[in-house]
Amino acid sequence: MSKLLIVDDEPAIRFSVQRVFRETEVEVITAESETEALRRVAEDSPDVVLLDIRLGNDDGLQVFEQLRARDAKCLVVFITGHGTAETAIEAMKRGAYDYLVKPLDADALREVVRQACEISRLMRKPAFVEEGVRAVDQPDILIGSGAQMRAVFKQIGRIAPQDINVLIFGESGTGKELVARAIYHHSRRNQGPFIAINCAALTESLLESELFGHERGAFTGADRKRVGKFEQANGGTLFLDEIGDMAPTTQAKLLRLLQDGSFERVGGNEPLRADVRILAATNKNLEKMVEQNQFRLDLYYRLRGVTISLPALRERVADIPELAHYFLFRLNRQLGCAVSSISEETLQRLMSYTWPGNVRELQSIIRESLIRSAGTSLLPEFLPEPFWRERQEQVSRSEMVTTWEGVEAALSRSLTDNEPGVYRRMLEHFDRIVISAVMHRTSNNQVAAAELLGLSRLTLREKLKRTQNEC
Repeated sequence: MSKLLIVDDEPAIRFSVQRVFRETEVEVITAESETEALRRVAEDSPDVVLLDIRLGNDDGLQVFEQLRARDAKCLVVFITGHGTAETAIEAMKRGAYDYLVKPLDADALREVVRQACEISRLMRKPAFVEEGVRAVDQPDILIGSGAQMRAVFKQIGRIAPQDINVLIFGESGTGKELVARAIYHHSRRNQGPFIAINCAALTESLLESELFGHERGAFTGADRKRVGKFEQANGGTLFLDEIGDMAPTTQAKLLRLLQDGSFERVGGNEPLRADVRILAATNKNLEKMVEQNQFRLDLYYRLRGVTISLPALRERVADIPELAHYFLFRLNRQLGCAVSSISEETLQRLMSYTWPGNVRELQSIIRESLIRSAGTSLLPEFLPEPFWRERQEQVSRSEMVTTWEGVEAALSRSLTDNEPGVYRRMLEHFDRIVISAVMHRTSNNQVAAAELLGLSRLTLREKLKRTQNEC
């Protein structure tokens, strides 16, 4: 649960904020003076502070400076009257997160606080597990002891202290944001802000406004001046996810900022400056996009001060058991389940799957399997449909192998053609031959066959169903 501190000398404002976040995942604590606010920050370590810029006899800007001195990662959102907006803008240049104008709009307040709480979480929660800390106790961390991920960890260690831009490549769901957070936490900017934005989630005009801010009246609905992410991240790190989806006009404005550190708000002509380290990520082939004039070559080289390529989950099969157990124990708590182990057959099936959605899909599969589970062990029959359907989609009738000689020949062909998913296909051939032989031996008695195979009857029935569908 996130903590929100509201600092305002008006009881009605404090009460209104408490009411807005009633029955939400945000715990609201209050303070009415500078002294009480500093005490609350020291005792409760709030994620976000709502601070009235005119706090009785106290100067809100001075209170802000003292709050930041106590906790450099504390995000402050100013509450201001119409006449003091320029003061709030000045405060944001010093590192405040945003400002809201009285009277407070409940929806706007919830959205700003939600975003600020998420940014606070990203800044405070490391993406690596410290030695001696159980992985299951830490949400959203990089996990993997295989050679590919060890190489990624070494890259992060070398890159993080260097104040250069980083371009992170990887398929969707491979953990690009976690890598960006790890770089931030081990960088010299780790006391500054870390702000993430998904370039694919916003339209061109909204993305430009979100990044660079806008002046009042710049477009319909721009009823106040807004500071963009670059100003908010000044002195810190900005993570641009899905950079390949950025429009050409926004690319040009970003290039100018990377070249000389200057930019303008939408609808403004005042040159502004920001000292920001850029971490960008994409699941697209930017070099190919450059060739097709879909991405600027000069921006591409500005962004790729150094690159990190994340392996797909199917390329790091050895990490799947570790990841599966991490998600099992973490989701166990969230869902209130009592599953304490994953059967060997379930692990084998997880390791033989192709994982188009990568680690994010694995987390989703474990969650769904836990919901479907019964007992204390995660068995194959609790896995969702993709695991029972995949063979039908990927193995045609002409590829059916019914002898051990055929398995050897199929293996040789797959290795010669460098086809991915060799292990999974060989397991499928093994299942087909062994189950067919056992069913023949037991005269198609499923109870006897399941006992002889050491499988549950549900698992055997699913395997038989797939075998029959292939024939």
